[in-house]
Amino acid sequence: MKKILLATVAVVVLGATVPALAADLRAPQRYYTKAPAYVAPIYNWTGFYIGGHLGGGFGGDNSILGSGRFLGGIQGGADYQFAPNWVAGVEAQYSWTSSNHNSLTFPGGVVVTSNSDQLGSVTGRLGYTFGPTLLYAKGGYAWKDGDNLAAAVGGVPVAFAATGNHRDGYTVGGGLEYMFAPNWSAKLEYMYYNFGTTTIVTAPAAAIGQRFNDDEHVVKAGVNYRFNWGGPVAGRY
Repeated sequence: MKKILLATVAVVVLGATVPALAADLRAPQRYYTKAPAYVAPIYNWTGFYIGGHLGGGFGGDNSILGSGRFLGGIQGGADYQFAPNWVAGVEAQYSWTSSNHNSLTFPGGVVVTSNSDQLGSVTGRLGYTFGPTLLYAKGGYAWKDGDNLAAAVGGVPVAFAATGNHRDGYTVGGGLEYMFAPNWSAKLEYMYYNFGTTTIVTAPAAAIGQRFNDDEHVVKAGVNYRFNWGGPVAGRY
């Protein structure tokens, strides 16, 4: 009796198992794959670039360059990325300014006028990149068109002469540049321009010996198109 009962149970179990096994064999095989690894972009700052900028200039204390003027211009340069997050480069900028008749008033009612509406520079720059963001400092040679200084009292021109170099100087500053698309970057920067100090040597007696500065603080926003020679933006696994 026991043998018959065990045989019956075995037949029932086998009958239930075989169809399930057959179904598994007929079912398509499922393959499980690993999700692709995240690709972190590598931003390449090496290459030439050209662009344009807009901004404003504000004369320093006792400066002949005035209290504020609009400017716009162009820039171009080249960068080299190394070690691996440092970026060194050189840049040339040229700006046109909106105001070319800035003035200061001195004792005796002597009004000294400066006629200057162009500003330029050639600078080196060194920065550190955080992926698409470049933080940099810069400095170098600065130039502006001749001041053509003149003086008047009550609107009447008077004899005038002054010492000082009104064309050549230096500039220092820094900024932040962001690569927002392949080959395109936007920047915001501050630059200080200094063209020395001028002393009045010929004018009505009350103004002789008076000194004024020839400096300016400039804030610019710009866009660059970059011709990367190191290849396009790539990925790192």
